[in-house]
Amino acid sequence: MGLLGIILGLAVLVGLSFRSWSVLVLAPLAAMVAAFAAGDPLLAHWTQTFMGAAAGFVAQFFPLFLLGAIFGKLMEDSGSVNTIAAFMTGKLGEKRAILAVVLAGAIVTYGGVSLFVALFVIVPMAQGLFRSANIPNRLTPGAVALGTMTFTMSAMPGTPAVQNAIPMPFFGTTPFAAPGLGIIGSFVMFGFGLWWLTRAERAARLAGEGFGDVGAAIESASENPAVRERATTSGTFDPAEIGHGHHSPQQPGVSVAALPLIVVVLVNLAMSMLVIPRLDTGFLAEPQWGGISIASVSGIWSVIVALIAAILVLIALNRKRLSELRASVDAGANASVLPIISVASLVGFGAVVAALPAFAAVADWVLSIDGGPLVSLAVSTNVLAALTGSASGGMTIALEALGPVYLAIADQQGIDPALLHRIAVMSAGTLDSLPHNGAVITLLAVCGSTHRKSYIDIVMCCVAGAMLALITVIVLGGMFGSF
Repeated sequence: MGLLGIILGLAVLVGLSFRSWSVLVLAPLAAMVAAFAAGDPLLAHWTQTFMGAAAGFVAQFFPLFLLGAIFGKLMEDSGSVNTIAAFMTGKLGEKRAILAVVLAGAIVTYGGVSLFVALFVIVPMAQGLFRSANIPNRLTPGAVALGTMTFTMSAMPGTPAVQNAIPMPFFGTTPFAAPGLGIIGSFVMFGFGLWWLTRAERAARLAGEGFGDVGAAIESASENPAVRERATTSGTFDPAEIGHGHHSPQQPGVSVAALPLIVVVLVNLAMSMLVIPRLDTGFLAEPQWGGISIASVSGIWSVIVALIAAILVLIALNRKRLSELRASVDAGANASVLPIISVASLVGFGAVVAALPAFAAVADWVLSIDGGPLVSLAVSTNVLAALTGSASGGMTIALEALGPVYLAIADQQGIDPALLHRIAVMSAGTLDSLPHNGAVITLLAVCGSTHRKSYIDIVMCCVAGAMLALITVIVLGGMFGSF
C-alpha cells in the first residue's frame, strides 16, 4: 500500500502540474496523499518532514537564487545582455546565424545570467537574424535551447548555475568538479546539437521553407500565468519580473558588457582553488556553525563571492545606465522568491516520500540497477527530474534520499566524489526537458512557436545530445576515473 501511495502522490504531482496548478499547492498535497496511503501521520509529515526539508533547501541555496536573479536583472537592465548577443550575431552574421545564437546564449548563461533573462533578450535577436537569413522560426527554440539550457547549465566546469551547486554539499565538491569530463561532455552536446540544427536548416532551404510569421509572443509569454507557474519550477528567475525595473536606452560596449561575466568565472575559480583552501575554517566544527566541515560549504561560498564581485563590477561600470538601480535590484530580488519556494516545495515532497517505509524498496531497486553506482545515480536523477519537470528539484530529491548512500559506495569502490557530482548534474539536465518542463514551455511561448513545430529540435538538442554526452562521461569516468 505504501508503494501505491508513492505512485499516487507522483500521479497527483505530475498530472495536475500539466494543468498548470501551482506547485506550492501540489507538492504538499501529493506528499499527504503518499503519507495517507502509508498510514503515516499527515500533519507531522507536513510540518516536520515536508517543511523541514523545504526550509533546509531555502537556507542552503537562497543566496544563489537571490544573487543570480539580481545579477541577471542588472545585466538585462544595463543593456549588457543585448550588447553581447548583438556582438555575436553581428560578428558571425547571417551565414552562421545558428552558431551565433548558440554562442550568444552560451556566453551569457555560463557567465551567470539567469536562464529566463537570457531567453527574453536573446530570442528577439535570434528571430531578427533568422528572418534576415530566411531560416524558419521553428528552429529558433532549438538554437536558443542549445546555447542556454544544455552544456552551460550542467557540464561546463565552474558554471554558477544552481544545478551545478546542488551536489556540492552532498559530495564535498566544488563548481569545477571533474573539469576534463565536463568539457568533453560540453563538446558532445554542442557538436551534436549544432549538427542537428544545421542539418535541419539545410533541409528547410531545400524545401523552400522560409522564416514564416511570428506574433507578439514575448509580451504575452511574460504575462501568461500558466507560463509563469511552470517556469518557476525550472529556473531561478520569475518571468513576471522581466518587465519591471528600468531598461537603459543606451547599451555599453562589448568589453564593459563582458567583464562582469569574466569576473564570475575567474573569481569562482580563484575562490575554489586558491582562497578557500588556505582559509582557517576549523571554527565550522563548532556547534554554533552547524558542526560541519569546509567541504560542505566551500562550493557555495565560491559562487556567492563570485556573484557579489560581478554585481559590484557591473554596477561600477554601468552606474549611469542603471539610473534606477533600486528598482532593478528590487525586481531581481523579487524574481528569486517564487522559484526557490517552488523548488523547495518539490524537495519537501521528495523528503516525505523518502521517509516512508515503502521507499526502501524503491531505493533497493535503484541501487541494484546494472552498471554500478554511476549508472544507477544517472537513472534515478533522470527519472525524478523528468517526473518533476525540474532539474534542480529532481536532483535534490535524488540526492537527499540517496546521496549519502552513493557517497559511501564511492568511498568503498574508490570513486572520486567529483565524478558523482558531474554525473548527477548532467543527468538532471537530460530528461527534465520533457514537454511539461517550464523552460521548454516558456521558450516556445517566447518564440511564438508550438510543441508540434519545434519540440523535436529541443528533444534532439536538450535530450538526445545531453544523453549522448552523459553516456560518454559515464563510460570515460568508469574507465579512467575523474579528471
